[in-house]
Amino acid sequence: MKRYFIVYKPYLVLSQFTSEREKKNLGDFFSVPKDVYPIGRLDEDSEGLLILTDDEKLNHRLLNPSFSHKREYWVQVEGTITQHAVLLLQQGVKINVNGKIYATKPCTVSVFNNEPAAPTRDPPIRFRKNIPVSWIKMILTEGKNRQVRKMTAKVGFPTLRLIRYRMGDIELGDMQPGEIKELSKRTVYEKLFHE
Repeated sequence: MKRYFIVYKPYLVLSQFTSEREKKNLGDFFSVPKDVYPIGRLDEDSEGLLILTDDEKLNHRLLNPSFSHKREYWVQVEGTITQHAVLLLQQGVKINVNGKIYATKPCTVSVFNNEPAAPTRDPPIRFRKNIPVSWIKMILTEGKNRQVRKMTAKVGFPTLRLIRYRMGDIELGDMQPGEIKELSKRTVYEKLFHE
């Protein structure tokens, strides 16, 4: 029987179970059966939702670009983001992916009026009194390497903190960094593919 877990990957943790140069990895936080692995990845300096499973079919459906599914990110950027920058992000921008120029697909971007209820980060973002920050929500249907960071930098608002909050209809809710939940196959497939 296949197993399905969602975890809140903490900041500065690798999206793998093997160690690399003394860095923290998923095995330092989560105990799962040995054939269970993350689907996709989050960069070491990003945090949030990862799905762990031993279901190869699910792995294929989530990672194959032809099955585009929504991924929601909460992004703290440096500066007070402008509507012009939001519009540019929504339309798609050109970023460098593996040495080639890539035009990102149109996406949904909105500005949080108030800071979202995200857990405190450890270590915290460095605070600079004279530089404001903004929180935006970005919903993408693709996941190129460091795409969100490259996109916000391209429009002049570098990413300070990046949290993947949702994949399909699976969301973190009130989970905290380092927490894990097991879900049923039915729940996972319904929430990801509306089956």
